[in-house]
Amino acid sequence: MKQLLSEEQIRRGVQRLASEIGGYYAGRPLTIIGVLTGSMVLVADLIRRIDLPLRVGVIQARSYRGGATRPGPLQIDDSMLPDIQGRDVLLVDDIFDTGQTLSALLQQMQAFGPRSVRSAVLLRKLGRQQVAARPDHVAFEIPDGFVVGYGLDYQDAYRHLPYVAVLEPTDLAPGHSE
Repeated sequence: MKQLLSEEQIRRGVQRLASEIGGYYAGRPLTIIGVLTGSMVLVADLIRRIDLPLRVGVIQARSYRGGATRPGPLQIDDSMLPDIQGRDVLLVDDIFDTGQTLSALLQQMQAFGPRSVRSAVLLRKLGRQQVAARPDHVAFEIPDGFVVGYGLDYQDAYRHLPYVAVLEPTDLAPGHSE
C-alpha cells in the first residue's frame, strides 16, 4: 500500500475542519451523528476540537460486504439515533465516494424533523460522484483509489492506521479489484 495522507496532514486537516464547523455553528448547540463504523476516528477527533455544546449519536449505513471494493445495496440502521427534532445536525462520514450513502442518509435525517442537517467528511474522492449532493465540509479531496486507515477499512483491517493509504491491486483479495 502507498501512503496518501500522513498522520500530521490528517491532524492539520481535521483541525481545519473543526474550525470551519465551529465557525459555521457559532456557539449554537450541535448534534453530531457519526456514520458507523468508518467515521468513529474522525468523530472522536472532531468532538475534542469543536468548542460548542455537543450531543453525539450514531447511525449505521453499510454498502460494502466482505472483500468487496465496490458498493452494493445500502442498508441503514437508525435505531441508535438520538432525538434530533428541532436540532442542528452534522452528519459525519469518513468518505464521500459515489455519494449514494451520504445522499440517502441526509434524506433519512430529514424525516426526524431537525432544524438543519449538514454534512462533513474526511475525504472526498474525485471522479466517482453519482449524485448532485455534495458534503458541506471536506477535510481532503483525493484521487480515485481504494483507501484505508484513519477509520477506513478493507475486510475490517487497517482502521487503526494513523494515516490514509491507497491499497494496491496486489493488496486486495483474489477475485476483487477496483
